[in-house]
Amino acid sequence: MKPHRRKMLGIILFIAFGLSAAVGLTLYALSQNINMFFTPTQVAQGEVPAGQHFRIGGMVKDGSIAREADSLSVNFVTTDFASEVPIHYVGILPDLFREGQGIVAEGIVDAGGVFQASKVLAKHDENYMSPEVKAALDAAGASAENHSAASEGGSL
Repeated sequence: MKPHRRKMLGIILFIAFGLSAAVGLTLYALSQNINMFFTPTQVAQGEVPAGQHFRIGGMVKDGSIAREADSLSVNFVTTDFASEVPIHYVGILPDLFREGQGIVAEGIVDAGGVFQASKVLAKHDENYMSPEVKAALDAAGASAENHSAASEGGSL
C-alpha cells in the first residue's frame, strides 16, 4: 500500500472512530434522561421493570390522602378507575394537589409495590389534564367527569 493511501485510511478510521464515540456517548447521555410513562393499571399488572425510574399518572383517589403530622411525608392512592397504586412522597406538594385531582408523579416502585415518588406534579388549572393522564383514563374506559357523575348519582 502506498504511503498516501495509508495516510488517508488512517484519517478515515480516526474520523469513523471519533464519530462512533460521539454518537455512543450522546445516546448514553440521552438514555439516562428518559422517563417512561405508565398508567396505574400497567403498574398494578407488573409491566414496569424493577428499579426503573418512570412517571405514573392518574387521579388522586378520594379519601386516600394521609399526611404525617411531624414531617412532610404524605401517602395517597392514584387511580385510573380500573386499578390503584399507593404512592409515598416526602416533600412539599403543589398548591393544586387535592383529592379527585389529576397528577403525574416521578419515581420508582419499591419491593412492597408502593410507588416512591421523587416529584409530584398537579394540573395547572381546573380544565387542563395532562395528555398522558387523559389517554390513560380514556384507555381504562373512565374519565374523571364520568366517575364523579356516577358517584354523585349513586349517592342521591
